[in-house]
Parts: sequence; structure tokens; C-alpha cells
Amino acid sequence: MERLIIHVDMDAFYASVEIRDNVELRGKPVIVGAMPDQRGVVATCSYEARRYGVRSGMNIKEAYRLCPEGVYLRPDFDKYRRVSQQLHGIWDPYATASEPIALDETFLDVTGTARDFDDASRIAHEIKRRTADEMGLTCSVGLAYCKAAAKTASEEIKPDGYYEIRTREEFVELMRDRDVRELFSVGPKTADRLYGMGIRTVGEIAEHRLDVESALGKHGRVLIDLSEGIDDREVVPYNPEDAKSISREITFQKDVSDYSLLIDVILLLAMSVEERASRYGLCGTTVNLKITYSDMRSVVKSRNGLRNRDAVSIARMAWDMLLKLPRRPVRLIGVGISGISDGRTRQTTLLEICGEAPSEDELDHYLERMRRKYRFDFVRNREWMLRKNTIHGVVEHMRIQRSRSPSGIERR
Repeated sequence: MERLIIHVDMDAFYASVEIRDNVELRGKPVIVGAMPDQRGVVATCSYEARRYGVRSGMNIKEAYRLCPEGVYLRPDFDKYRRVSQQLHGIWDPYATASEPIALDETFLDVTGTARDFDDASRIAHEIKRRTADEMGLTCSVGLAYCKAAAKTASEEIKPDGYYEIRTREEFVELMRDRDVRELFSVGPKTADRLYGMGIRTVGEIAEHRLDVESALGKHGRVLIDLSEGIDDREVVPYNPEDAKSISREITFQKDVSDYSLLIDVILLLAMSVEERASRYGLCGTTVNLKITYSDMRSVVKSRNGLRNRDAVSIARMAWDMLLKLPRRPVRLIGVGISGISDGRTRQTTLLEICGEAPSEDELDHYLERMRRKYRFDFVRNREWMLRKNTIHGVVEHMRIQRSRSPSGIERR
């Protein structure tokens, strides 16, 4: 039996939600992301903004240069998550499996719920109608025989489009003369390598299969299959418990040379990682620290031996790695854990049995010291602070407060 895969892609999701919730924004170039006077990028933008050349992922200062009259908004990820959950309440019952790719994008396997391709097309149009009627939002939908073709189809007509690709032959014919960058899984670096081999179109990938496989190995073999319309991947429902790592990072609005501030920010990031790990009952064995310096050079360090998933244990290992790195102005810092396992089956450690694991009192002690230093009540505002769209503001407050006092390294 042929597979029937639907790919749903919301149109300018964050911006569309903001416009839906504020009618005064309709018809205006809405840009969601960092503020023009800050570091950061465009998360998404309305189609009115795109007419000025603004695009997702663009540096926010470049976006402002192109569109100074735009309406710039900070993202409200809590709201977007709630809307995404409501959307899945509409979409998921039509499918036997739903695989979210992001808050605004998902694959639906309707092989077991649709009688044939025509019935799957009816479902796809029903999803579009209900999304518009019940949520006040538009989406572009692709229907195809495999995941790669379904995603390609959803991108054919935007916004509010529908397109279908029923066979491998249709896919190959559609993609043959297109730039390799339009093939699923081809990023800028892979495209540059293909260009270097004289391969510029999707059809040329299969024509030079030996060169592609030799240069790109396993990924090259995948690209050859995709260029010929072959994609056997299943739609796999996402479960947070399947995560291989959990991380959180912050980009500072101005480079930070004060390592006392970096140490405190690491603790906040570790608290965020702990919160997410606890929410899903997950534990990790490795702590990861990422540093991007002012010259854009990045360093990632890892250390095994994490015995507890609490914030203090994570932070201690990250602090130790930080203090062994070159001390130069820092643009970005991130903390994470990997070696993830289900906490329900995790064996209790000797440290925990002996009561040597860090206590909540120890965390409160650190936070109280930070309260005095930054004039912010981290304990009382802990739940609010750990939300993705507010911790950046807290860190920026800390940076400004710290810039008014001498810098230096504060060891714990």
C-alpha cells in the first residue's frame, strides 16, 4: 500500500499569531525577534516585511536597515506553544502518527486513516479549513508519498497553499533542474561542496553518484536517494523522553569579560536545564559547556561523571570547565547535559545515599548572594525567570548591574 504523508507548515507563524491577536498590526511589516538595538536575529516576519527583503534568521540590524518602519516585537514563546498545542488538537486526530518538526510544522501519516490519495487530499484541505476557521491562522500543506516530497510540496505554494506529489516520477520531474539547495537536507556547506564538484542541480546529483558518495559518504548516499525520490523514513511521534541532550544558551547584548557574571549566568542556565530534565524525568551523565568569543570562535567542552541532575551539580562542573578556558570577551554561553536516560530507571548513587548531593538550601544560598549583587529576587521569581522569553531579560539586567561594578572572577 502506498504511503500517504501530509506536511503542515504554518505561514509566518509567530508574526501571524501576533497579528491575529492585535488587529492594528494587520497589513504592517511585523518582525518578531530581537529588538533593532540588540544583538540577535529575526525569528520570523510577516509577508509584508518580506517584501522589504527581511527573512527569518537575518541579523536584526540588517532587518532594520531594510525595513526601519517595521513593527518589531519580542517573541512570546509561551503563547506560541499554547497555540501549537491547539493546532495539534486539530491535526493529530486525522493521523496515525504526528511528528512535530517545530512549533509551527509537522508531518502527519494518514496512510491508515485515508482510503486513498484522493481521500488524503480531502483530509489535507479539511486541515487547512479548520486551521483557518478555528484558529484564525493559515497554513501551507503538502501531500505526498514520502516525507521529503511532502515537505517539498508544502513549500511550492506559499502562503495558504496546497500542493501534492503523488509519485517518485513526479518528484524527480519537479526537482530535476532545481538548485541543489532546494533538496531536503542540503544546507549551505553541503551545497558549497556540491558546487565545488560542478554539481548545481538536483538531477546532477544522481548523474555523479560516485563522486557524491566518495566526497560525502553516508550523507552522499542519502542525497542520491532523495534526488531520485527515494525516502523510506517513517513519521515518528516525538517524545521528550527520547531526547539525547538538553541545553540552554544565552547571547549577551554586549560582550562580557566579567567572569563573575559568567559564573552566575551558568547557574541560571543550569537551573533551566534542571527544570526541563525534571519535567520529563530525565537524567544525564555528561555536562557540556559552550562558549562563543567576541571573534565568533566557539569552544565546546564536555565532562563526564554527573551524578545528580540538580542545577548546582551541573553548574559546578560547568564552572570548572569555564575557569580553565582562555579568558577573553564572551559573546555567547551555553550549558547542557547529555548521556540522557529515563530517571525512573536510574540507579541511586552512593553520593545521594550518603546525603552528599547538593541541597536546595545550597542553591538558595547562591541565589541569595546573587540577589544582593544584582538587586533581583531570583528565588521568588524563579518560575517566571526560567521561561524562555524572560531569562534573556534577567541576564541583561544582570549584565547592566555588573557593568557598574569592578569585574573579576569570583570562585565558589
